Amino acid sequence: MPCDVNVGRRFSTESGALIPMTDPGGFATVRFSTADVPEQDRVAMWREHYGHRVFRIDIEPVRDTAFQAAVVSRTLPELRLVLGMMSAGRITRTHEFVADGTNDLALIVNLKGAVNTTARGREVVLGEGDAVLKSSSEISVFDRLSPGSSFGIRIPHAVLAPLVVDVGDAVMRLVPRDTAALRLLTSYVRPLLRDGALATPEVRRLAVAHVHDLVALTLGATRDAAEVAEARGVRAARLRAAKAYVIENSSRRNLSIGIVAAHLGVTPRYLQRLFESDRGTFSAFLLAQRLASAYRMLTQSRFAQYAVSAIAYDAGFGDLSYFNRSFRQRYGATPRDIRETAAR
Repeated sequence: MPCDVNVGRRFSTESGALIPMTDPGGFATVRFSTADVPEQDRVAMWREHYGHRVFRIDIEPVRDTAFQAAVVSRTLPELRLVLGMMSAGRITRTHEFVADGTNDLALIVNLKGAVNTTARGREVVLGEGDAVLKSSSEISVFDRLSPGSSFGIRIPHAVLAPLVVDVGDAVMRLVPRDTAALRLLTSYVRPLLRDGALATPEVRRLAVAHVHDLVALTLGATRDAAEVAEARGVRAARLRAAKAYVIENSSRRNLSIGIVAAHLGVTPRYLQRLFESDRGTFSAFLLAQRLASAYRMLTQSRFAQYAVSAIAYDAGFGDLSYFNRSFRQRYGATPRDIRETAAR
């Protein structure tokens, strides 16, 4: 879904008006789904209110198909993020909307489904995971050939242009899914839409800088921008990817820094330095995830019949005495104490 969004508004199905919505952190968020709208009103509402007024695009669903769409969008200084899902249909940035003078650049990452997009007389076919850079100042067509989803990263032209070698040439050029910088960018950006992900001004400032770095690398950064990105955005993205992999696989008793480093394509020493730059270590982070997993199981009734040793093994521990000692140091109580307290 294209990223031409006037973020900071949502549609109210009760009043029929666009209402400003700002998160407690000071940045604006849009959340909208046709599931909240009567089926007979979905196309008109999406087209007239969300397409014309917010996205500044025209939307034409495939006929004789139930229309479905959902979007969550977040805006920060010099950055807008949009995650959208839509059934098959055509989205057009027409001459009427181009006349608004917006010249932001949007990197569109196709997450699922088949997409063809056309602009400048070129057609780009996006498979799942592929990306393309589009300009809001140009007439373009975005054909979603099947139900699917996409991610849009919108950055002002004046911000992105100095970071990329010939940014104009990068517009409407396919970025294949196996591009290393694109994979890092995608893994870094999607969690930014979660509640609480941008809790402080410092976190938001760093997130914006990191996304700028990674988009520039994806498109072809200038030498100076690449040096900054390698020292800043790439390191942050790799650390986040490493933590996500550990969280997802912490129950594997053989999980090691070597396995995680191999998954990311870096050396174990490099990965250890990333954790140290975050004032921690790989081992401490892995231990914390396993202990938290065990704590959750001990406090949930569906695991009430599990022996403490079974829970420890399921959480990834191979040594029961080490688990008990670490658990008590972390929570100030034994696993049995925590279970009994939760049961009461």
